[in-house]
Amino acid sequence: MGVTVLFFLGLAAIAGWWLSTQRLHSKPWLEQGAAGESPATGVSSVPAAKIGLGVLLAALGALFALSISAYLMRMQLADWRPMPKPTLLWFNTGVLMLSSAALQWVRTAADRDDLGAVRVGLLAAGGASIAFVGGQLLAWQQLAGSGYFLTWNPASSFFYLITALHGVHVLGGIVALGRNVALAWQARDLAKLHLGLDLCSLYWDFLLLIWLVLFALLLLS
Repeated sequence: MGVTVLFFLGLAAIAGWWLSTQRLHSKPWLEQGAAGESPATGVSSVPAAKIGLGVLLAALGALFALSISAYLMRMQLADWRPMPKPTLLWFNTGVLMLSSAALQWVRTAADRDDLGAVRVGLLAAGGASIAFVGGQLLAWQQLAGSGYFLTWNPASSFFYLITALHGVHVLGGIVALGRNVALAWQARDLAKLHLGLDLCSLYWDFLLLIWLVLFALLLLS
């Protein structure tokens, strides 16, 4: 349960940082802004898409926290037999980190209004993401080839369940990433892409954080 509490505290810290970057703590009666902006503030109102993403990430964080709690409680029972963790998981972790780093680079390139670099970065992030999913499937194949099937033991069942749950959300992120790639190739400038790139990068950072927690849990158990 201590791991779960730390996980929630980590999510709360990240949420606080994210909200601070959106200036939700600003006092409108103390600020002045130009016409067309939110009343008496120096910035535009927070896009509804960002608020929606924040709600989604909070819900997903709760889902993964419950999964971690179930994992920790189930492993205390006598029939739990630890299974080997494929070495390939280390490679997959590195690939996912590269994907997240590529999206951070994309955001920096977008701030410089460098459309070419944005396109290259999006392709790199997409390729790394697909490699991560392929690597996870290959890790499953290696385990199954060694006799560690879904029903071999509660440990193997949880391994497949947790990695599949994370993989499904990575696939969802790949769909959103593909949409940004298509928009980047159609766009003449980056004015309309900033919000989508920000959302995609934030979601990917969240997926990376979740995977690092899950990976550490799998290794330590």
